[in-house]
Amino acid sequence: MDFSFSEEENLWRKTVREFAEKNITPLVREIEKSKQIPDTLLRKMGQLGLLAPTVSKEYGGVNLSWVMSCIAAEELGRADLSLSIPVLYLVEAAWGFILNQYGSQEVKEEYLPRVTKGEAFCGIAVTEPTGGSDIVGSLQTTAEKKGDKWILNGEKMFISGVAESHRIGGVHLTLARTDPSAGYRGFSLFAVPIRDVDGVSITLLEDMGREGISTGGFKMENVILPEYHLLGEVNKGFYYIMEGFSAARTLIGATCVGVAEAGLEMGMEHIKTRNSFGRPIACFEGIQFPLAEHYTNIESVKLLTYKAAWMMDKLYQENSFSHHDIALYAAMSKLRAPQYAFEALNEVADWLGALGYTREYPIEMGIRGVRSYSIGAEGTLNIMRIIIARELLGREFLPYGVRR
Repeated sequence: MDFSFSEEENLWRKTVREFAEKNITPLVREIEKSKQIPDTLLRKMGQLGLLAPTVSKEYGGVNLSWVMSCIAAEELGRADLSLSIPVLYLVEAAWGFILNQYGSQEVKEEYLPRVTKGEAFCGIAVTEPTGGSDIVGSLQTTAEKKGDKWILNGEKMFISGVAESHRIGGVHLTLARTDPSAGYRGFSLFAVPIRDVDGVSITLLEDMGREGISTGGFKMENVILPEYHLLGEVNKGFYYIMEGFSAARTLIGATCVGVAEAGLEMGMEHIKTRNSFGRPIACFEGIQFPLAEHYTNIESVKLLTYKAAWMMDKLYQENSFSHHDIALYAAMSKLRAPQYAFEALNEVADWLGALGYTREYPIEMGIRGVRSYSIGAEGTLNIMRIIIARELLGREFLPYGVRR
């Protein structure tokens, strides 16, 4: 049992941290104000291998391991407490991987080289206006095969990267019903372009945090796609998105660790220099005890997150774990990481006092940004609890829907 990082992994962390401190942190406020990540920064990230890094080298990726992908997510979280860039990173790392795994040769060649250069966006589109977590019961988007084409109709909502995909091009991996009678065994996954295709219209929303990357939706009215835009096999889409969700949830865990670590470091620096009643406030147990709790919580979720990443590497490299094993650990990471990060950042805001309520200090960006991960991004916390219980007890004990 070895908890140390390899020399290569430590060098990667150092490289990403130095890049992020130089190129990302100075721009975070401007990115939030402009609500857009600069194209020049995206190109620099692409050159370093920070855009869809899990994609194979054949398509411009670096075939990054999941442990190293989490290292990058953690470092980006430390550098950008608003979470705009970390969100873009983890969405493309998780769903670029799924496109690389199951996409046709034609669709991969068309989009992945551009995604890895920052010239196109790759996202996920599952949630709909009528519901999110209840995929089997609420999903209404349909895909019908006519000759050698697919016809898609439906609407997706609360989707990351809609404006980016519409502006520079790209695809969203979109879940649709292809066999309405088959429950979760009747879904298929499609690479849907948001731009340069007839029948797609977009809607943009204004989030309270992570404002540098867009959130919105898109409506599909008789959208015609070539057959090669289907990912993998017909009616296997549910399994593909569950695989992608596990990857994304693990990366979310790493992102939250980075944000929380950065926040606690800022807080510790403050409490050692802020005096009250003639002493630094770090001397008081009312400050020390919460610090000890929050640091322990973050360290525990860090270990859990990297175990999930390690298991994913073992699965894809050696086939030594199952997707059910990964789903369990990814859900545990996603359950704890956003809560612990939010609590830590909220505590630091208390230490900062009035300063913590101003935009002069980045803690407020972290509080707004990390909250999205507990509200619903990649599944609500209660959904994580259901997944954990399902993997422990078995599908026959699910509280809802089809158990077969």
